[in-house]
Amino acid sequence: MSTATTLPAIAILGTGSMGSAILSGLLQPGVTVEGGVRVTNRTPEKAQALADNDGVTSYALQQTPDANVRAVDGAKVVLVGVKPAMVPDLLREIADALEPGTVVVSVAAGVTVATFEQILPEGVAVIRAMPNTPSLVGKGVTGLAAGTRSSAEDLALAHAVFATVGEVVEVPEDQIDALSTISGSGPAYVFYLIEEFTRAALDKGFTPAQAAVLVNGTFAGAAELLVRSGKTPEQLRIQVTSPKGTTEKAIEVLQQGGLHGLFTRATDAALARARELAAGA
Repeated sequence: MSTATTLPAIAILGTGSMGSAILSGLLQPGVTVEGGVRVTNRTPEKAQALADNDGVTSYALQQTPDANVRAVDGAKVVLVGVKPAMVPDLLREIADALEPGTVVVSVAAGVTVATFEQILPEGVAVIRAMPNTPSLVGKGVTGLAAGTRSSAEDLALAHAVFATVGEVVEVPEDQIDALSTISGSGPAYVFYLIEEFTRAALDKGFTPAQAAVLVNGTFAGAAELLVRSGKTPEQLRIQVTSPKGTTEKAIEVLQQGGLHGLFTRATDAALARARELAAGA
């Protein structure tokens, strides 16, 4: 965050890893949440861990059964971060406590805007979000999709919230599932590539510690170079790949192995599963 951001009161219902990541963005220097942040968790232990942050009111459902209703009272933005199966009951619980003009943002994978809009009052706007795990370190990518009754201002407000933990891409809702197979699942693909690359290093005689430095450092450095250089991945790859050199031989093997098709099939499989989940399969 390079510029100051002022946001209205926010409630985060279900402050698991992703909710905690968003909370960390809201607590950064330069971010002001007028009215504070209210968060809910199931256990007192989890609630207490968040209660020490300035401007945060933290509730435990085991101690305060109506914690979700208390948290949304007066909140302009409500983030729903509970498990997908728990969403309908939670929405019914808070529906009457939401003020007209409230923006409810779903970070529950596979739960459609229609599900939210069917349960919540008409005066409440709904936006669907798909953040990813690098949000935990402020390097996230979040997809946002407007609901049928959300305004441009509502979407801009949600955008500002998620911009505290990284970059934001706005898409129609029918692209959210596809987006989830790229940026949502994408970190797992990168980690899997790092795992395999590390195995290759170990097979060549490097120690686990050496392999970690070589592989993790190479991925981190290449990503940073991509960000800073302003060049495309293809341009940077060509820059490293000398004609008739060693890298060219390695790239040829990867291309002959059908890496492009493999990524297409993998993301297609993820998309098919996302649609099954959305349909309740």
